[in-house]
Amino acid sequence: MKVKDYKELKVWQKGIEIADKTYTLTEAFPKNELYGLAAQMRRAAVSIPSNIAEGFVRRGPKEYRRFLHVSLGSCAELDTQMIIANRREYVDDREFERFAEELNHETRMLVSLIGKIDARVGHEPRVTGHEPC
Repeated sequence: MKVKDYKELKVWQKGIEIADKTYTLTEAFPKNELYGLAAQMRRAAVSIPSNIAEGFVRRGPKEYRRFLHVSLGSCAELDTQMIIANRREYVDDREFERFAEELNHETRMLVSLIGKIDARVGHEPRVTGHEPC
């Protein structure tokens, strides 16, 4: 069955969950981080499902892959920012581990989707050898 709407994609749905959790986690950050780390984390998190959606509606596999790679980059960016937040003790270790697992799952789903697109259009995989976030 062919997917007709990006909202049907599990990778997009997971991206929405990650964005929602990022907002929830950053609400507890110190006020001085409202326009700093918290804002950067929110932008990176929102970028994940946003780029999946934008790439999907473009319909061309080359452009779709490009947008999925942007989402993948946003996963790495958010992972880095979450590490900083944990080191600054804005996020406790337990929350950090749970979030990292979900972000890692999203990263693996993106890598898998990119691989499927590559296989369908006959491209050499470009994300092999990358470690998940």
